Amino acid sequence: MAAEYNAQARANANGDPLEKDFSNGNGYTNGNGGSAHYLHDANMDHGEALKRIRTAGSISISPELFEKIYLSPQNVVKGDLRKTFGNPTPVALLGFLLSLSPLSCDLMGWRGAGGNGAAGTGSYYFFGGLLMVLGGFLEFILGNTFPFVVFTSFGAFWLSFASTLQPFYYAYGSYAPAGQPEAAGLSTVGFTSSFAFFLVFMGVLCFVYLICSLRTNVVFVVIFFTLVIAFALLSGAYWQTANALGGTGEAAASAARLAGRLQIAAGAFTFVTSMAGWWIFFAIMLAALDFPFQIPVGDLSTAIKGASERAKAKEHDV
Repeated sequence: MAAEYNAQARANANGDPLEKDFSNGNGYTNGNGGSAHYLHDANMDHGEALKRIRTAGSISISPELFEKIYLSPQNVVKGDLRKTFGNPTPVALLGFLLSLSPLSCDLMGWRGAGGNGAAGTGSYYFFGGLLMVLGGFLEFILGNTFPFVVFTSFGAFWLSFASTLQPFYYAYGSYAPAGQPEAAGLSTVGFTSSFAFFLVFMGVLCFVYLICSLRTNVVFVVIFFTLVIAFALLSGAYWQTANALGGTGEAAASAARLAGRLQIAAGAFTFVTSMAGWWIFFAIMLAALDFPFQIPVGDLSTAIKGASERAKAKEHDV
C-alpha cells in the first residue's frame, strides 16, 4: 500500500494517472469528455501511452529487503531479469542446508551417527552439488556476482566431498597398502594427512567470503565466521587422526582422543552455521511471499561505504 501511495503521489505531481488509476479526478479526459485510462484512449499515440504509464514495478526496494532476497549489496544491472525470473537464492541455500545440517549431527555423533557423513553422500550430490551449482548460475544470470561465486564454489565442494566418499573414484583406495583390501585405505596416514589440506584451503576461501560479507548482513557474517573455524577444526581432526594412525602407545591414543574432540567441536560450529542458514532461508521465504511480518537479518550494506559511494561523497564535498 505504501508503494502504491508513493507512486500515486509522484504521478499526481506530474499530472499523470497511474496504470491502474480509474478515478475521475486526474484531470485527463478522452474524446467523449469522460475520464479515460491511457491504454484505452483512442486519441493518444501508442508509444506515448506506454512511455507515460507508471507501475509498481518501477519502485526500488529497500536495501534491507534486497539483502534478504539476494545476499549481496545492490548493484546496477541492465534489463529487468530480476522482475522476470524467480529468486534462485533460497534454492541454493536449501541445497547447502540439507547437506550441512545432517553432516553437523554426524560429526557430533548424535544418536550413534558417524562415518564422516558417508550416509549423506546422495544428498551431497543432489542437494549440495546440484542445487547450489544451479542456483549459483542463476545468480550469475541475474548479475549477482557474490552469491554466484559463493554458491558455485560450495556446490563444487559438496560434489568433491561426495566423490571422495564414493569407492568408484578410488580416493581412499589409492592409499591402501599393497596387498591389502581397498577398505584398508580408509585408515591410512597418507589419506587423512592429504585431505586435511583441502579443508585448510576451504577455510581460507571462507575467510575471504567472511571479509566480503561485512557488506551484506549479520547472518551471512555468522555463517562464514563459523565455517572458517569449523574447517580449521576439521583439518586438525584429520591431522590428529594421522598422528594416531602413525603412532603407538599412549601418544597414539592421545592423538585419537584429541581428533575426536576436534571433530565434535567442528560439528558444533557447523550446526551453528546451519541454524544461521535456516534463519536467513526463512527470512527470504517470508519476504518472497510478502508476509505481513518479517524477521531481521541485520543489514550491513550501509555500515561500510562502498568505493563508489565514497567517491561520490568526495565529489560532493569538493
